[in-house]
Amino acid sequence: MAVTMEMIKELRERTGAGVLDCKKALGETNGDIDKAAEYLREKGIAAAAKKSSRIAAEGLVHSYIHMGGRIGVLLEVNCETDFVAKTDEFKELVNNIALHIAAMNPEYVSREEVAPGSIEKEKEILTAQALNEGKPANIVEKMVTGRLEKFYAERVLLEQAYVKDDSMTIQELVTEKIAKIGENIKIRRFVRYELGEGLEKKQDNFVEEVLSYKQQ
Repeated sequence: MAVTMEMIKELRERTGAGVLDCKKALGETNGDIDKAAEYLREKGIAAAAKKSSRIAAEGLVHSYIHMGGRIGVLLEVNCETDFVAKTDEFKELVNNIALHIAAMNPEYVSREEVAPGSIEKEKEILTAQALNEGKPANIVEKMVTGRLEKFYAERVLLEQAYVKDDSMTIQELVTEKIAKIGENIKIRRFVRYELGEGLEKKQDNFVEEVLSYKQQ
């Protein structure tokens, strides 16, 4: 199938990739725009992986305050150049990550931050739970491994499902931006404050509140 400018334009609007990359992707996929978008995504992830070792010392320290001052997030995200740090796309990414942190309350940036002692304690608890459920000893280890992955997915920022699009994780969101922007991007650190944290209070659904506020 011949690749037209209309096809290239549509693919560019969907992926943000350059004209030559879109033309190549459409040629490789016989003009199938869906397959071409997936092709670019796969190539982008591979390219992003190569950039992950590059030094990222620029970026932003960003604050996000939930309506009424009930939740506050202070977040540092790094990139390679001051130029990229000032772009609207990078600022939007940082703000969306801060919004996610406000809604989902992760405890760590990456699983490497989780103290070994905490992991061992969690394994002990999960093992006891599996044994108490009457599971055979030979499958307990597999169950514990699976439940430990769930532990990471719930508490580690990079492994959480993105609150605005749960088809991807925060790590996948960052990886897509690395591929598109062309620089390494690192979430370095964050702190989240919740009004009255540690005090007895009524339970609120902050995920729905944060998202509904941002959509107004």
